[in-house]
Amino acid sequence: MNAKLKWALSGIFLALFAVLIIMIKKVDVESIGPEGTKIGLSGINKPVADNFTYNETWYKITQYLGYAALLVAACFAVMGLIQLIQRKNLLKVDANILAAGVLYVVTIVLYFLFDKVVINYRPIILPDEGVLEAGFPSSHTMLSIVVFGSALLQTGRYIKKKGVLIAVNVVLIQILVLTVVGRLISGAHWLTDICGGVLISVALLFAYSAAANKFAAKQ
Repeated sequence: MNAKLKWALSGIFLALFAVLIIMIKKVDVESIGPEGTKIGLSGINKPVADNFTYNETWYKITQYLGYAALLVAACFAVMGLIQLIQRKNLLKVDANILAAGVLYVVTIVLYFLFDKVVINYRPIILPDEGVLEAGFPSSHTMLSIVVFGSALLQTGRYIKKKGVLIAVNVVLIQILVLTVVGRLISGAHWLTDICGGVLISVALLFAYSAAANKFAAKQ
């Protein structure tokens, strides 16, 4: 897949993310959240939320899987630092690691942005928090797809044994899927929070892949 197509797909998923935000704010909006908070697409969100009430076990599992994502990101950061020390030039660090660094920074910025710019609140008030919290997009969904997805795009470069590569990729995919599904069935998010996390993450991954190719062409 060439870079132009990747950028185009990134733009398409970003546009879908924007459309979802508009629909959440404008379509079928009802006060069905805690303390009368409003959520759009309530005809879809409410039945799912009623079916998946708060599950502390799944919530904690996804919390720990989020830590695993941070650990994977830290591993690539360390690899980049080692290469920087050895090669003594930032531009000589592997292009995919440089692009991953940019990807992680953008993800962190988006995390803090949507924590301040509240699209909607969670369908529950968490027992340990006691206050309303921003729910869109699901930060764990976004973190999982961005980190594990970008790792999947990089493993083939560093793992040469086919059997080991397949095993590592299978584990990464399983953790990614488990985090996304687990976050939904934990009851901590509306369905549209999860969908938003998926859309923005896929947009970021296509952009990451295109940027990595661009960086590599300049090295």
